[in-house]
Parts: sequence; structure tokens; C-alpha cells
Amino acid sequence: MSIFNSFNINASGMTAERYRMDIIAENVANAQTTRTEDGTPYRRKVVTFEERTEGAQTFSSFLGSASEKFNGQGVRVGKLTEDKWTQMNMVYDPSHPDADENGYVTYPNVNIVTEMTNLIDASRSYEANATAFNASKSIAMKGLEIAQ
Repeated sequence: MSIFNSFNINASGMTAERYRMDIIAENVANAQTTRTEDGTPYRRKVVTFEERTEGAQTFSSFLGSASEKFNGQGVRVGKLTEDKWTQMNMVYDPSHPDADENGYVTYPNVNIVTEMTNLIDASRSYEANATAFNASKSIAMKGLEIAQ
């Protein structure tokens, strides 16, 4: 693996974590949104990462090329999904304009503690990628100094 591959891998990790932080910020910003454009409460969004590969990578292609050296290519955002497995929050507030006939308001399924924990995790992952990027840069600079 060349030194430039490590730059690409770390850069892809930083880009993916930055996107994850943007989605977490969107979740926090909409934690009290009871009505979106389609008339339903906001649903929490979740980012899923996957390995960034060149071409189709099936099990048979990995098995067939087992003797070749595998070069990791970094990470990318696999998909952005709405959290449909977590219950929405029902709060009794008959004076709210979005209350149902029983006086309950459906609030988003966003838990601020979970979002802040995920934000810390994404931030630390970003920092780790930035540290690895800087270490690779230092190695490259030392190599250039030695070559002179």
C-alpha cells in the first residue's frame, strides 16, 4: 500500500464522519418537530457506512483472488435511513395544535442523549482519522528529507 492510499483512506473516513455529524445535527435540530412537509412528525435519521471498493466485490470474487494482496480503499456512506424501529414519543398536551382526539402529541423518536453520544463518537472517529492523516504526512515528509 502506498502512502497516498493512506491519505485517501483517512480522507474518506473524515468525509464520512463529517456527514454523520451533519445528520446528527439535523436530528437534534428537529427533536421537537411535530409536523414535517408531509404532515407527519420528524423521524430520526441513521447513517450506515460501508467499505469503499472498486468494482463489484462478491464473495466469489474475493475467493477467486485470495492470493492477491487486498488494498483497502476506505469508507463511504452506504445509506441514510429513517429510524422506523424506535417508537415515537407520545406526550399528553391537549392544547398543542397537533394533538390527536385524546390529547396526545406525537413527537419525533429523537433521544438527545443518544444523539450526543453518537456525536462524541463521530467526533472522536474524525479526530482519529485526522491524526492518522497527519502521521502519514509526517512519514512522507521524513522520507523526502532522507531522499535529499
